[in-house]
Amino acid sequence: MTDLSKYRNIGIFAHVDAGKTTTTERILKLTGQIHKTGEVHDGESTTDFMEQEAERGITIQSAAVSCFWNDHRLNVIDTPGHVDFTVEVYRSLKVLDGGIGVFCGSGGVEPQSETNWRYANESEVSRLIFVNKLDRMGADFYNVVDQVKNVLGATPLVMVLPIGREDDFVGVVDLLTRKAYVWDDTGLPENYEIQDIPADMVDDVEQYREELIETAVEQDDDLMMAYMDGEEPSIEDIKRCIRKGTNNLSFFPTYCGSAFKNKGVQIVLDAVVDYLPSPTEVDPQPLMDEEGNETGNHAIVSADETFKALAFKIMDDRFGALTFVRIYSGKLNKGDTIMNSFTGKTERVGRMVEMQADDRNELTSAQAGDIIAIVGMKNVQTGHTLCDPKDQVTLEPMVFPTPVISIAVSPKDKGGSEKMGIAIGKMVAEDPSFQVETDEETGETILKGMGELHLDIKVDILKRTYGVDLTVGAPQVAYRETITQPIEDSYTHKKQSGGSGQFGKIDYRIKPGEAGSGFSFKSSVVGGNVPKEFWPAVEKGFASMMENGVLAGFPTLDVEVELFDGGFHAVDSSAIAFEIAAKGAFRQSMPKAGAQLLEPIMHVDVFTPDDHVGDVIGDLNRRRGMIKDQQAGATGVRIKADVPLSEMFGYIGHLRTITSGRGQFSMEFSHYAACPMNVAEEVIAKAKAEKENK
Repeated sequence: MTDLSKYRNIGIFAHVDAGKTTTTERILKLTGQIHKTGEVHDGESTTDFMEQEAERGITIQSAAVSCFWNDHRLNVIDTPGHVDFTVEVYRSLKVLDGGIGVFCGSGGVEPQSETNWRYANESEVSRLIFVNKLDRMGADFYNVVDQVKNVLGATPLVMVLPIGREDDFVGVVDLLTRKAYVWDDTGLPENYEIQDIPADMVDDVEQYREELIETAVEQDDDLMMAYMDGEEPSIEDIKRCIRKGTNNLSFFPTYCGSAFKNKGVQIVLDAVVDYLPSPTEVDPQPLMDEEGNETGNHAIVSADETFKALAFKIMDDRFGALTFVRIYSGKLNKGDTIMNSFTGKTERVGRMVEMQADDRNELTSAQAGDIIAIVGMKNVQTGHTLCDPKDQVTLEPMVFPTPVISIAVSPKDKGGSEKMGIAIGKMVAEDPSFQVETDEETGETILKGMGELHLDIKVDILKRTYGVDLTVGAPQVAYRETITQPIEDSYTHKKQSGGSGQFGKIDYRIKPGEAGSGFSFKSSVVGGNVPKEFWPAVEKGFASMMENGVLAGFPTLDVEVELFDGGFHAVDSSAIAFEIAAKGAFRQSMPKAGAQLLEPIMHVDVFTPDDHVGDVIGDLNRRRGMIKDQQAGATGVRIKADVPLSEMFGYIGHLRTITSGRGQFSMEFSHYAACPMNVAEEVIAKAKAEKENK
């Protein structure tokens, strides 16, 4: 029986290139899990084990590793920073108790850091802040602390101050103990000395230490009163207050260093143990009923409860399907039978493993608080609850964003179809933000994802991992259709020549709905002109037509239909007749109701050096972008804009050209908006031409 208070389930998340994976490598080296540190720029880091990750120097999928520090067990998940893979961050945060937000000392709070921070706030995950890369040109710890306050609206609790800047960065001062940790030039993490505070920093240290204590004691009224009376609390009391404030998200203990140069990482590990919560200290997961509403009960984190776990990631590798699970309650032993409450089916646990990135250690049992992988589970998907068959429960599921971009693919050789189908099936199970469908008319396979890079990586994985060579079509935008004006109309479906006939007459009103409302239907028929039993058939007829709009065949959004009168025939009327009438009514009336094309608008966040701001804004305007905000930072300007997705293809290459390779951007789906007439005409003409070619 392990002591749950010695567990820390933490994630490391940040913007692209802030140094998450390098920080994870250093943690593994310091805790003795690896003996040679692998570098991201050499393509050799432990957690970036996919070929695509090693080549591009980015993290694509979250990787889990376990290690020990000061007799505490740390389960660490290294997450991707790129916006196309935020689903990996989201699902990791869902099962973690704490996190380390890594910020680049020169880049500061970058676009993706903001998205990840927002996800962490929504998941109510306690965090430490680690300002990394303080040895870089332009690195400024104090500037990043200000950005955390102003951009993220968070309260950083400064715990250490850096000694030296840029090339002269040698270590940090621990404010609580008033000790300086100074590393030598060997780059070895263990080669440091504890010294007195440099003379020129004494005043700063005292000022920041006073702020630290003042903020911390706000968590305890008695200590605060004593402190105001001039009595300084003990270090144990201050640490207790910091732990409490960290866990209730009042503030975020903030550290700094250079992971690449091995400076400052030990102190962050000590802070993980001292301040981040154990599994028993976070609010337990709520249990849900079949409709998805909270029941008021919770999955209490204890090994003595019945077994409850959440599958948060599926991964297919050379040993078969791995289901990553976070166990919230109870124990799990090899050979146990567990139930998937989503499918209602039971499965036997054959093998359980503890993951070390790409390697695994066999386990015979696991308990509440553990993050493990089960080998060979069938029919389990991300977000499914696994539980004891005698106590069937459902944990809060995960909600994933809908894809905004699609490409058509087909295998280059005839024999590749079946191979491609199996491979894509596995990939869809692994990544809920990646979807696939078949175009019924052309037989083409359509892949849908979160961005160009996302789909680019998927095609690369199909080619290399599964050996499927594809022909890839141009990216397609997920347009939608809607209507702009209300209309009252009537439609009669009648087929009464010989044999049993069909008759259905409906009088109806169609009007635009609220943005985001989808399709809604109501009936206000009185007097039985359309009998009640036929109302669902009318609704079904209209609803089935919403998938293919009248302009260019795109799904139709935000339409309200009201059935207010009609007529029926005692013999010839049937549900099918009224359903056909509704379909005919849709085709007849939608063009009259001011049908309009909608396009996805992306929230784009661009970082550019000062001297290229004009070029970037001019370029965004040419792409029909609406500039929303500009923020000047120490190293450049952040421009926020809403831009149609159709104008953003290939943007990264263009941005790099106009900013001499220094610009960065991230984008995520914001909303649908009306397409300008000239753009709509082009899209509709193209859709019609494609239809004729088929």
